[in-house]
Amino acid sequence: MGAAPTIMLRDDAALHVLDTGQGVPIAFQHGLGGDAAQVALNFPDSPSRRRLTIECRAQGGSGAGGKRPFSIAMFADDVLAAADAVGMERFVAGGISMGAAIALHLAAHHPDRVTGLVLVRPAWTFGAAPRNMRPYVEVAELISRLPLDEARDAFASSATATRFRSEAPDNLASLLGFFARDNATVFAEVMQAIANDGPSVTRATATSLAIPTLVIGSGIDLVHPLATARELAETIPGAVFAEVTPKAVDKDRHFTEIRAAIGGFLDRNFNNQDQS
Repeated sequence: MGAAPTIMLRDDAALHVLDTGQGVPIAFQHGLGGDAAQVALNFPDSPSRRRLTIECRAQGGSGAGGKRPFSIAMFADDVLAAADAVGMERFVAGGISMGAAIALHLAAHHPDRVTGLVLVRPAWTFGAAPRNMRPYVEVAELISRLPLDEARDAFASSATATRFRSEAPDNLASLLGFFARDNATVFAEVMQAIANDGPSVTRATATSLAIPTLVIGSGIDLVHPLATARELAETIPGAVFAEVTPKAVDKDRHFTEIRAAIGGFLDRNFNNQDQS
């Protein structure tokens, strides 16, 4: 990572913030249930890149706090607060899955702050509660009404799990992992809220974005459909689309190709610019 986490207080939530402290400024966020370690697998850290990552509420080492409802806009506001705290005025916004939705929200609602976009395995286009996020709601509802062991068994034998077992085993592993979280009950609140939310960005707004954009997608993924990544790349003017090896096929190659795509995009578009 190149940096130890610091603590930022937002309302009554203590959030872990990691800042590599030099180079081209990039705010890059993890996916739903992820953390800074997930970001490190996907992002090509380099002395020429300053990466800011906030572990979102109730995820990673961050506390949940008492503010409700959880939302993509709330998490985006936390990113802006962290950027303000470290003096990062303008930055490339990026992220994985939920992090991609946060980045898209920032680009649309704070265009004066965002200089570029990196959307990795996006799960949302422009609407709220997409069909591909329903399994998260299913898991959240089971956790909220059953003991964890019973909830996991119920989901593992569900029609959703049966489909994912054959069509998207990597997604299934992630979903089953949510039942083993230490904070499973409060994280179920996060899952349900975020899965039913969206980036609050219209298609018309996306077509007006005038910043360098990279969209990365992969197959064998029911939560992050390749069609979603393609639609975003086709809608945002001039966006570059990259398809990488599915994680279910070869994890190491998957992450290597994502890091290479992001690194090349940043080198082509931002290395000679002082944006901090």
